[in-house]
Amino acid sequence: MMDTRIIDSRDDFAQWAIDRANAILTDHGSDLATAARGGNEAQIGETAQALGQAIVDALLEAFDGLMGGD
Repeated sequence: MMDTRIIDSRDDFAQWAIDRANAILTDHGSDLATAARGGNEAQIGETAQALGQAIVDALLEAFDGLMGGD
């Protein structure tokens, strides 16, 4: 579920972007670090893909919000 936030200024948007980046790194960054320490290339690839997808999803969320999408 997506939280609704009113963006009235560049500062509001910057804060939203910082908050989303922190959430993404909290959710996926430690998984990537763990996979990298383990040295399993398949696991590194999967966790990197999940991190990348989370970034794409955040960008689409921002775009949808700007366009008034669902």
